[in-house]
Amino acid sequence: MGGTGGTGGTGVTEGLGEGTRPGRLGVGVVGAGRVGAVLGNALRAAGHAVVGVSAVSAESRERAQLFLPGVPVLEVPDVVERAELVLLTVPDDALESLVAGLAEVGAWQTGQLVVHTSGRYGWRVLQPAMAAGAIPLALHPAMTFTGMSLDLARLADCCFAVTAPGPVLPIGQALVVEMGAEPVIVDEEARPLYHAALAHAANHLVTLVAESLDLLAAAGVQPAPRVLAPLLSAALDNALRQGDGALTGPVARGDAGTVTAHVDAIARSGVEGALATYRRLARDTADRALASGRLRPEAAQSLLDALADDRP
Repeated sequence: MGGTGGTGGTGVTEGLGEGTRPGRLGVGVVGAGRVGAVLGNALRAAGHAVVGVSAVSAESRERAQLFLPGVPVLEVPDVVERAELVLLTVPDDALESLVAGLAEVGAWQTGQLVVHTSGRYGWRVLQPAMAAGAIPLALHPAMTFTGMSLDLARLADCCFAVTAPGPVLPIGQALVVEMGAEPVIVDEEARPLYHAALAHAANHLVTLVAESLDLLAAAGVQPAPRVLAPLLSAALDNALRQGDGALTGPVARGDAGTVTAHVDAIARSGVEGALATYRRLARDTADRALASGRLRPEAAQSLLDALADDRP
């Protein structure tokens, strides 16, 4: 079976010296979810030809039509057969079985670039494809995708974790640069910790902000997003610039009385989960403030007493 333009490696690895761009490739997108459709669009804008896309749900078909107009919607094996670069943008838990299943039916081709976008995995999850002569790449965008056109603009400020065998790294870096983003090399063994850091920051930030919005609503404060936005923007900017040096507020000051009032008010608010989140994060904040010298040791115990789960 042959992909569009052939898949013997010519045009894929040629001309990939420093400062050069990879040859134009026929790209197949497996999974027209929020990530796949956007990255397919970005690769197309860079001059690559998207030769096929798989899309099962009505929502994914609509997204494919929006971001990849004119690209045929095909079954997964047909997408792989046509492509010189296969972009796998499926959920983490589906990736391993997908790669192995396509290997069992002989879908992978010699010289074919196989790129997945999972944060959890590195390139070794693609070994069944490598056994058929495919070239493995793990490219994970460190960005939250909405599946809307604003994602395309956000790519310009985005970093991609690039994980691949040493000789293949320049290909991954070049593809990321072509999409307008910045490549960052992450070791194979470090991928789970890298991904945990991103999920801890982005996903848990959403939970934290949502709980804060609920607390403001319970306090009768509207519009809650307008009240929080400037504060959160400044806090995020300060934290990224200064780390623990950005800590402010009653915990960092050792103001146990204020923290006690917070705990009591949140307990009465009826916002499910918020009290446990507040207590846990306040304890962690106290630890970091103490370690950085912002919190006096003599004030730390009063704070911990105020935050105790069994406090009356």
